[in-house]
Amino acid sequence: MDLDQALDAVGPRLRALRHRRDITLADLSAQTGISVSTLSRLESGSRKPTLELMLPLAQAYGVTLDEMVGAPPTGDPRVHLRPANLHGMTVLPLTRRPGGIQAFKMIISPGLRDGIDPQTHEGYDWIYILNGRLRLILGDQDLTLHPGEAAEFDTRTPHWFGCADEQPVEVLSLFGRQGERAHLRVRPSQSEVDA
Repeated sequence: MDLDQALDAVGPRLRALRHRRDITLADLSAQTGISVSTLSRLESGSRKPTLELMLPLAQAYGVTLDEMVGAPPTGDPRVHLRPANLHGMTVLPLTRRPGGIQAFKMIISPGLRDGIDPQTHEGYDWIYILNGRLRLILGDQDLTLHPGEAAEFDTRTPHWFGCADEQPVEVLSLFGRQGERAHLRVRPSQSEVDA
C-alpha cells in the first residue's frame, strides 16, 4: 500500500471509530478542540490527515496512530498500557475507549495519608480492594476496606481515599464520569427460584 492509499483510508477509519463509539461530530469536536467542519472533511477524505489532527483523535478514541492509519500489525499481541502518576497514585487505565464506564488499576502509596481533603466531582465510582487496606472518607463516614471488599458511591458526595496504614494499596476502580453505575449480575438463590 502506498502513502496516498494509506492516507485515503484514514477518513473511513475515523468515521467507523466514531460510529462504533456512538459519538457525534459535535461531541468529538468538544473533546478534541478540532472544529466540526474539519472533522467532517477528515472523515470524507477532502482533508488530508496531519499529525496535529491525528494525535488528539487517537487520544479521544483511545487507539494508537498505527490503528488509525491501518499500519500492518507487528505480531506482538501484548497490550501496552501506560501508567500515570497522579497525586501520589500510580493509575493504570484498563480501558481504551472514551465515554461510558472506565476501568483503572490504582496503586496508592502510603504518603497519601497526609493532607486529607475530601473532593467532589461528577460521576459514580466502584472500587475493589486487591491488596492492602484502604481508608475511605465518604461524607461523614470514615471506613477501612480490606482485600476482597468493595465500595460504590456517587462522587458528588465529598470523598477521599488513601492508605489506611504504612503499606501501599492496590485498587480496581470502575468509574462513570456521567454517573453510570456498574451493574453486577448474580444468580438468584435457590429459595428465590423455588418461590
